[in-house]
Amino acid sequence: MYSSGFSLLELFLAAVAGAGVGFLSGLFGIGGGFLLVPVLNIVLKVPVELAIGAGACQVLGPSTTSLLARDVHRHQLRLPLTITGGLFVGVFCGAQVLQNAKLYGVVSLPGKTVPLAELVVMSIYLVLLLVLGLFALWEVRVRNKAGSIRRGWFADVRFPPYAEFPEFTGSMSVPILAWFGLVIGFFAGLLGMSGGLILLPGLIYLLGLKTHQSVTGSLVIVWIVAVQSTVVHAWHDNIDIALVMSLLFGGTIGARLGSEFSEKLGGRELRQRFGWLLLATALLIACRLGRLLLP
Repeated sequence: MYSSGFSLLELFLAAVAGAGVGFLSGLFGIGGGFLLVPVLNIVLKVPVELAIGAGACQVLGPSTTSLLARDVHRHQLRLPLTITGGLFVGVFCGAQVLQNAKLYGVVSLPGKTVPLAELVVMSIYLVLLLVLGLFALWEVRVRNKAGSIRRGWFADVRFPPYAEFPEFTGSMSVPILAWFGLVIGFFAGLLGMSGGLILLPGLIYLLGLKTHQSVTGSLVIVWIVAVQSTVVHAWHDNIDIALVMSLLFGGTIGARLGSEFSEKLGGRELRQRFGWLLLATALLIACRLGRLLLP
């Protein structure tokens, strides 16, 4: 963990970017790590590994605040603690993949060289945001037609041992929960996001979590992921303290404004706009990848 000497202008622009990402996070009620890393890397030209480290560390502030504001009971910790083993392995593996890509350096293409870490991270971001953006729009379309989407796609997969959780109807396979945590942790460690972007849809549609019981459990999981990611990326010198402080300052203000504005919009309208936001971010990343790969 170190300060790489960003200028005051660069830190001010980072604070502005943090405010914008915080506003959108407060507006849609989800972490903005998926926006923060592309904005820092593509718009502000921050090296991708520092952008990822800053994104991982920045999530720790609001997730801690949100968790402290809730009355968490002991029984609500069973699910997050069961998933934690997979989260830890996933975060470590994701961060190690990023570190190996950073150490490898660049890839030689006709007429240019491309940083491997940036190429890997942005390619995965592109696929992930496209899938989630299209899913969000499809979900809104189905609900507008008074339809419903089947939940708990993996809930009936039976691998012993099993355990009872108040968040689920019936018993759940512990290995399935562990593998789910590993996937969430891997994306968090590699991409620098809290995992919330894929955590809630995964808990609800893949595992069949009851929606009204998903918030507290997901907050605990996001906090655990944020702590693990911060420690691992600090170990790899991917965190710039001055950059993180600027992002936290701007993000705190932006999140407050976004939360107030979100009350004026309906749930389905927010979900639809969120889907378009994901696709717009994917388009930004696609343009960046085109500039990297094309001669």
